[in-house]
Amino acid sequence: MVREYIGIDLHKAFFRVCAVAPSGERVWEARFARTADGIARCVARGIDAGSVIAVEASGPTWAFVDALQSTGARIVVVDPRKTKLKAGYAAKTDRLDARRLADAVRRDSVVGIYMPPVAIRELREACRGRRQVVRVRTRLAQAIRALLLRCDAGEPPATKLHAQRALAWLSMQRLAPDADAALHRLERLYRVAHAEARAADQEVRARAKTDAIAQALDRIVGVGPIMALTLRAEIGDIGRFTTGAALACYAGLVPRVEASADRIHRGRITRDGSRWLRWVLVEVAGHAIKRDDARARWARRLAVRKGIQKARVALARVLCEEVVTTWRATVVGA
Repeated sequence: MVREYIGIDLHKAFFRVCAVAPSGERVWEARFARTADGIARCVARGIDAGSVIAVEASGPTWAFVDALQSTGARIVVVDPRKTKLKAGYAAKTDRLDARRLADAVRRDSVVGIYMPPVAIRELREACRGRRQVVRVRTRLAQAIRALLLRCDAGEPPATKLHAQRALAWLSMQRLAPDADAALHRLERLYRVAHAEARAADQEVRARAKTDAIAQALDRIVGVGPIMALTLRAEIGDIGRFTTGAALACYAGLVPRVEASADRIHRGRITRDGSRWLRWVLVEVAGHAIKRDDARARWARRLAVRKGIQKARVALARVLCEEVVTTWRATVVGA
């Protein structure tokens, strides 16, 4: 039986708590430091298996939720975009946010999000970390090419700047004093970023080889081991999605729809949901569009009419069905 409904407004350094009874009467309120001692003091106020806790999703949410798991309380991580707590109120403060969260979870009017287990969160960190390092390497390469262009120093003799002959050519370039110093500073940073990107690639590929679901997704033409493991990490539990359309909606790849009477307007994609999942699906579509099957041919025809970017997004939406089917078959066959 639920004894208390608790709303927690979580911040980087502290959190505000409000507890209400099932009748809606406010029981207690307090502010605690977001430290191990602060969390222990909060739990000592009476959080146990008879409590239902609502906390908004933010940067420190997962570590905070992990610290509360031992209490046995039911914890709901609230989607702040889909749970409108401020509607109809003129003021917004930490105290009021905690009260509104407590009242909303008491009335069962909050929209919760998927809470990935620790193993999935770690997998996400590995895949996202690899992507971030590659992005840094790309930006450094762009800065180097822009500097060479401004100084009219020519182009490296390779498409990829991290090719050995391109790096050798780069180290031999001599520009005006300040430009030369900037170039070789960027070159040193680029070499470090490239080494880290290669190490991250190897780590993700190695982990993909030991994951049965990633291996199954890798067999989809256009995916590859790195994208397969990233899909596996970002989706987490395929049981949440009964169809590819549901997965596409979660990734924010479906168009906005406004319908009234006999008028229907479809706009741009929602971009709502996991931006990392959306990125990997569109990246996969960029490779899958070269396949020789009906879906890829349709996407190529669409690219002629609508442009390559819209075609990639449309194909990514269609590929969600293939991802769901392949994953479910792997789980059933295991």
